Amino acid sequence: MNEQNLTVPSEFILLGVTRRPELQGPLFGVFLLIYMVTLVGNLGMITLTKVDSRLHTPMYFFIRHLAFIDLGNSTVICPKMLVNFVEKQNTISYYACAMQLAFFLFFIISEFFILSTMAYDRYVAICNPLLYSVVMNQRLCNVLVGVPYLYSTFLSLMFTIKIFTLTFCGSNIISHFYCDNIPLTSMLCSNERELGLMSMVFAAFNLISSLLSVLVSYILILIAIFQMHSAQGKKKAFSTCGSHLTVVVVFYGTLLFMYVQPNSVHSFESDKMVSVFYTLVIPMLNPLIYSLRNKEVKNAFYRVFKIP
Repeated sequence: MNEQNLTVPSEFILLGVTRRPELQGPLFGVFLLIYMVTLVGNLGMITLTKVDSRLHTPMYFFIRHLAFIDLGNSTVICPKMLVNFVEKQNTISYYACAMQLAFFLFFIISEFFILSTMAYDRYVAICNPLLYSVVMNQRLCNVLVGVPYLYSTFLSLMFTIKIFTLTFCGSNIISHFYCDNIPLTSMLCSNERELGLMSMVFAAFNLISSLLSVLVSYILILIAIFQMHSAQGKKKAFSTCGSHLTVVVVFYGTLLFMYVQPNSVHSFESDKMVSVFYTLVIPMLNPLIYSLRNKEVKNAFYRVFKIP
């Protein structure tokens, strides 16, 4: 291989969401609004669940961490994306790209397992209500959050270090709106196939293991609900897990849509549209889903902000 093609680029060029100049302004406005709603919604959820003592329960402990993850995921990507909408050339420095990749992987992997942890929490709440406070004690809650964070940190550092200690060939153009491991891996001079296979294996493991955990929890929940004799009890059980189930369907539905596409229609362009949804739209939707139909959150909002 020609030595001139072996480079350590000082910066990368991000192709962004669209190459059409007339869409840059409108898209800037749309994504700025999305990010502002995401900031307000997730910071509000974190504040409410921390400040209001009535929300100091395992369910809201996990919701607070989900809000932190959603806020982090959006903040890693959206501000730089907004800057690139108004700049002539969408560049990101070599080290900023590495940082963005590491934090993106950390937050997106964490979301898989926080959602599966929340499904287990709902299972205990519905299937073992009398033992709920004993089983879901603070120590177990900390473990159920801490282990996914440690695992996510390990994977994000492993992939980031592997990619950024290898040499890039030729072009420094990333066909995406942020530094993702798949387009970066395709730009490497060596170990491209090995890293690509590793990415697929870990992505499949994260998706399947967390989704199976969610499915098993909800199958057991449904069995418990159908065994209830009281219509009021069934209604309360459904309302207890309704918000989480909505979040799960939106999140996993988006990812499964991307993974099950046939190769004939699979492209970076379609991946970018799906990525917009799970990195920017879902973090905006989650706090809205958990607050709009949740009386406890609404009441906490009124108490904290002294609204009569």
